[in-house]
Amino acid sequence: MAAAAAAAAAEQQSSNGPVKKSMREKAVERRNVNKEHNSNFKAGYIPIDEDRLHKTGLRGRKGNLAICVIILLFILAVINLIITLVIWAVIRIGPNGCDSMEFHESGLLRFKQVSDMGVIHPLYKSTVGGRRNENLVITGNNQPIVFQQGTTKLSVEKNKTSITSDIGMQFFDPRTQNILFSTDYETHEFHLPSGVKSLNVQKASTERITSNATSDLNIKVDGRAIVRGNEGVFIMGKTIEFHMGGNMELKAVNSWLYKSICGKNTVMKMIM
Repeated sequence: MAAAAAAAAAEQQSSNGPVKKSMREKAVERRNVNKEHNSNFKAGYIPIDEDRLHKTGLRGRKGNLAICVIILLFILAVINLIITLVIWAVIRIGPNGCDSMEFHESGLLRFKQVSDMGVIHPLYKSTVGGRRNENLVITGNNQPIVFQQGTTKLSVEKNKTSITSDIGMQFFDPRTQNILFSTDYETHEFHLPSGVKSLNVQKASTERITSNATSDLNIKVDGRAIVRGNEGVFIMGKTIEFHMGGNMELKAVNSWLYKSICGKNTVMKMIM
């Protein structure tokens, strides 16, 4: 009877889930367990039954969630270790502070050692400079050094320096703030800086090219020179000389005019 009742209870529990046992069923189960322990043939033997074993630990979804949390914590610990090593090796932060840079309350960031950087984006109205009485050395490893703000760009390469701007450019004397060189032709004429005797360009578009009253204007080219005017070309001078190694072509749409200026004789020489 007891075995049949226990089997029926186990079948009902497996089909409908765990059920609450009565006092009589608990007493029968306790008596059976005591018999098994007191038997000489089954001493220390406990049947493997889920109902008789104590359930411990996390099971099912809770166990999977615990494993995911442990893996996530391990990944975060590895990332934290990598960041710490980078800060210690690159920025060189130690017990005495940072060995490679200084942070000041005024917002100044000072580099105390040679720094290797790729791209620097200064903040609005920021300044990049060196210490007093020391030069600021910027070196590119087999790459050009580019300073850019908007569309204006200054590129310093090994064999050339180029300036690109949609508006123009001006060079100032840092001590007197005088304009040494400017491309603002609407305000003043274009003048070569003091000490510069020649200008080398591939193509120039201007209204007039003149020289000083005490010096000659020499235009030299290695290959072919083309002088073209939308409303004509006027060449004026006391003496006009053309030195060429090949042919010279004078082409006019309507007419070609040669005259003297202010009643003085103008001499034009062509040396082939």
